[in-house]
Amino acid sequence: MQPLLWDTHAAIWISEKARLSQAALDALRAAHREGATSYVSPITAWEIGMLASRNRLQLLIRPERWFANLLEMPGVKLADMSPDVLIASSYLPGKPPNDPSDRIIAATARELGATLLTRDRALSDYGEQGHVSVVEC
Repeated sequence: MQPLLWDTHAAIWISEKARLSQAALDALRAAHREGATSYVSPITAWEIGMLASRNRLQLLIRPERWFANLLEMPGVKLADMSPDVLIASSYLPGKPPNDPSDRIIAATARELGATLLTRDRALSDYGEQGHVSVVEC
């Protein structure tokens, strides 16, 4: 099984044990069963901080601790955000999302050969173009 990459809102929902789609649950269970890695992009840390600072995400702990807790979950690792990934996010094929964070996440998924867990419309549309594997959560 190929690895998974959690989009920011997917990471939030997984962390909060929110309701996910059956397809997302199946992908997470299969990854766990087969020992596949679930990745989180460093850009997710920035997005969590921004959401918390704007009171769009209510956390009971500091965003830094919340993100560290996320990375302590079994099978979850921090994806590399190398200069190559950042440059690749500028040259994505097809019609990629306009949002820079979404572009970085898409480039990261492509670099890792990962399936992206997301409900973001722009990322799902990009997946429908065939440029990244997507499971809607």
